[in-house]
Amino acid sequence: MDRKQLLDTLTQITLENKTFAEALLLKSETELNHSPSDDTWSILECIEHLNLYGNFYLPEIASCIAKADESNRNLFKSGFLGNYFVKLIQPKPRLNKMKTATKMNPKGCRLTKNCLQVFIRQQNQLLDLLQKAHTTDLTQLKTKISISRFLRLRLGDTLQFVVYHNQRHMKQVQDILDANKKNTLEIRRNSKA
Repeated sequence: MDRKQLLDTLTQITLENKTFAEALLLKSETELNHSPSDDTWSILECIEHLNLYGNFYLPEIASCIAKADESNRNLFKSGFLGNYFVKLIQPKPRLNKMKTATKMNPKGCRLTKNCLQVFIRQQNQLLDLLQKAHTTDLTQLKTKISISRFLRLRLGDTLQFVVYHNQRHMKQVQDILDANKKNTLEIRRNSKA
């Protein structure tokens, strides 16, 4: 896979995620904290989940890039495990449910719009890291992962995982907005009947 093409794709997705988060700042905290059902997250819980992952991965990626020598290797080859995680997390038309690690689960936390601002800052950091990655070897450099201190992924796989994970949960946020809108319309229709 071409390094520039990969990083440009990840940058575009990150810009879209950031723009969407900025638009969410216009919503009320009540709407942002509303969950369509007891077993689903609210919008802010989705965002806080991403912040928790960002707190782990962004410093890890930054450290990896800071230690790297400049590389003119323009191709990236995904690793077996990294490729598996990326395919697992990539958004699909109908999201498959996945179990979240307890330390990354914000369910029931009291959240404010501040977590959106944290997410937007993290997206700016990620954009900066994606830019810096244009001169690094995405195949040779490796990062730690959040689920095991013994496993490492290639930097290119880690970057894909983080960006696609963000995109996946932003799709979940859109689904929550759509469900809330549908419920509001049904309530209005029933009250007029």
